[in-house]
Amino acid sequence: MAGERNFLLGHGERLVAPVATPPGGATPELPYTAEEARQRLLPQVEAAVRAFDSLPAEACPSGKTVGLVTLHPQFIAKTYHPGDFLRDNGLSYIGSRGAKITPEKWTRQGEPVAMDTTEIFVSGRRESFTHLADLLQSPGAFPEGSPLQKMEAFRAPGASDKKRGTMPLPQTSSLFEVGLHIPSVDRDAILRSFQRWARACGVSADLDRSIPVSGLIFMPIAAHTEELDELSRFSFLRVVRPMPRLRTLHPVERSLSVGELPPIEVPDEPVIDGSIRMAIFDGGLPSSGPMSQWTQSFDAPGVGPVVEECVDHGHMVTSAALFGCLNPGEIAPRPFNSVDHYRILDDEEEDSYALYTALNRIRDVLEEKNYDFVNLSLGPELPIEDDEVHPWTAVLDEYLSHGQTFMTLAAGNNGNNDWASGNARVQVPSDCVNALAVGSANSKLKNWDRAGYSAIGPGRSPGLVKPDVLSFGGSQYEPFIFLPRNGDAPLSAMGTSFAAPAALRMAAGIRAHFGGHIKPLALRALLVHCTERGDVPIDEAGWGRVPDQIEAFVVCPPNSVRVLYQGTIEPGQTMRMPIPLPEDARTGNVIISATYCINSPTDSRSPSTYTGSAIEPVFRPHAEKFNNEDSMHPATAPFFRSSDFLPENDLRKGAHKWETTKHKILTKRASSLLRPVFDVRYLSRLEQLAAIHTEKVEYALVITLTTSADADIYNKVVRAYSGQLEILQPQVDIPISVQP
Repeated sequence: MAGERNFLLGHGERLVAPVATPPGGATPELPYTAEEARQRLLPQVEAAVRAFDSLPAEACPSGKTVGLVTLHPQFIAKTYHPGDFLRDNGLSYIGSRGAKITPEKWTRQGEPVAMDTTEIFVSGRRESFTHLADLLQSPGAFPEGSPLQKMEAFRAPGASDKKRGTMPLPQTSSLFEVGLHIPSVDRDAILRSFQRWARACGVSADLDRSIPVSGLIFMPIAAHTEELDELSRFSFLRVVRPMPRLRTLHPVERSLSVGELPPIEVPDEPVIDGSIRMAIFDGGLPSSGPMSQWTQSFDAPGVGPVVEECVDHGHMVTSAALFGCLNPGEIAPRPFNSVDHYRILDDEEEDSYALYTALNRIRDVLEEKNYDFVNLSLGPELPIEDDEVHPWTAVLDEYLSHGQTFMTLAAGNNGNNDWASGNARVQVPSDCVNALAVGSANSKLKNWDRAGYSAIGPGRSPGLVKPDVLSFGGSQYEPFIFLPRNGDAPLSAMGTSFAAPAALRMAAGIRAHFGGHIKPLALRALLVHCTERGDVPIDEAGWGRVPDQIEAFVVCPPNSVRVLYQGTIEPGQTMRMPIPLPEDARTGNVIISATYCINSPTDSRSPSTYTGSAIEPVFRPHAEKFNNEDSMHPATAPFFRSSDFLPENDLRKGAHKWETTKHKILTKRASSLLRPVFDVRYLSRLEQLAAIHTEKVEYALVITLTTSADADIYNKVVRAYSGQLEILQPQVDIPISVQP
């Protein structure tokens, strides 16, 4: 093998140490005085109380109801949320959602303009809301600095707040999906009351199929459209929408006719790493076939008869996970790992309840068995929504938040739908913030683009960059090639269903190469870090196209050094993470590429503040340059910015802080850098309103330094950080080609 192999360096976390930070800034100016706020909110709260009093007792479990508090757009950070004020008045926070309003006043110059804000759902006994109205009638009852001054509005939610996509629909009975607020203290009372209320409205609620997730519960209901307004009077009902179908076989994913293809020789070898556990949930595998020695096939409990078209899909998805896209006439590569394939699709996929049945089958398997890698190439036939989180997304994100599993999700094949309406956006559950959503590139060649059918972004904030990445998924002129089912000619097709497992295969290959100390979070960071950016916009390609060769991830490029950090940060802590640039690198340019990933707890009750944890890296390029003589730390310079995700005017101020993945490439003059560092602060917002204990967060950081004037930078870093950084040695022999 020609050339020297400069493998990835690991244990960057050994360079990391905590650092003290200065105290926060001054108290902000408020838009309203306490008396102005009282006078503004009094008629609004009184109107809400009248609406609450008009509700039947059956619609108010245990005498409780739900109101909506709209925060002033300048005061939506979690430190401004009125948690203590609500509790003091017998009210409880139970969720939130994003909204856009024009405030009556603001603290900036000029007339107020439309701004993004947060609406808070608050619950309490009707008497508590009445008591608040009584308090507001007393001038001087609230001191200056009261949380009232940060509230813009208060109201009782109506049917229009709760119904999504229900008009126009036929007046015949249809299946809908409802989501209920279900705080733990009132859980049983709410469910009993909703069953009674639904029956009184002529609606059939199926609690047996319900799916609970973090303070919400979703369930199917059978109802006539005209019954939904009355049903929506139930105080704890948050959303009702038509039940989406389960997307399985999009037309582009069916086998293509490309003429006679030369046969592909199947290797007769075991997998490279038998310790890796990978699961695929799909349509099943043939009872006998060329992949049998590397796969096990299971039927999920309760699954019905086999559908051959679904088996074709399952076979192709599994072939992509084991081999990637194959080359006709050549030998298939030796698989990195074996696959457990779970058949969750059957002849009842047209059943209205298939969406809930499939999710429950997936959840049951994941809760019982621990898998390192999982692929899903199916889900609801539903583009993501900005103001609600679907149960598929909530269940999977909750499972993945612990960081033990690397999951790829097919972004969807709806990219040719209407863009302006949002119908081309990535489909649920591709909005998971703890998984890798994969779209399709149209070619393996250098001149690639997004495949026209591949769903586009943006995702919901947080989670704006969706799809996260593209991987080759095939196109009409360059289809994806699979092993045949039974010794026939190779199969061909195209779709994000195949791009996702092909990307998963790369992650499994890195793990097989370096062993189990490379955690799932680090694998996600490496896949994002090593993407080929191209000229495709970020809302179409995400961070870029994933390479299809292992060497791109495990071997440093020429004139470069790549370092992996894996560690944890405690709540409230700031950690200094040195960028290992040798001090004698003083000429030419240095390209710094950095990628951060974390797994975050999620809160499906609050789509606009969905992620509970974040890290905020601050770049300090020069250890001896300070803003002034009183500065505690070296001066900062821009690195990660909100414009890395979307144009500034499309992104709520500060929202980019809460992204679980941050990636940037920046070129600096070497002379402007001296012992550069990232100071990384751990942010948490869950505990303020939800009384959730905040735990330490795991992070993965990948940094690549590329120099224009020093071809020996790799060896210089190895020598300078000897005893701290280590060359990650291959654990198994995987053939890779390295250029001399």
